[in-house]
Amino acid sequence: MTLNECYKKLGGSYKEVFDRLQSDDLIEKLLFKFRDDPSLSELKKGYDEKNAEQAFRAVHTLKGVAQNLGFQRLAESSAVLTEILRSGSLPHTDDLMNRILSNYKDTIDVINEYESQKN
Repeated sequence: MTLNECYKKLGGSYKEVFDRLQSDDLIEKLLFKFRDDPSLSELKKGYDEKNAEQAFRAVHTLKGVAQNLGFQRLAESSAVLTEILRSGSLPHTDDLMNRILSNYKDTIDVINEYESQKN
């Protein structure tokens, strides 16, 4: 699997990410490093503890990282929750959080697949 194919599976644009980062080695390094990013666990902790401020900071960070790395679906779902939490209150349902968790899992699955199949 090439990086371009990886980005197609992620629903992102390899060209946009390459134009920004200018190096396949850097893109690959950041893809693999994303798996260690603590933003999702911090989001889950804040969300579970009903701490809107903590959840906001974490999802805002997750959104930014996802945008910079071209993880379009994860960035979009994170952006929606970011705007809700910006007001200081949690959403009334878990639908958005579940969508983020699903998008995150899909992202990690594609990164792992890329790592195991890279050319």
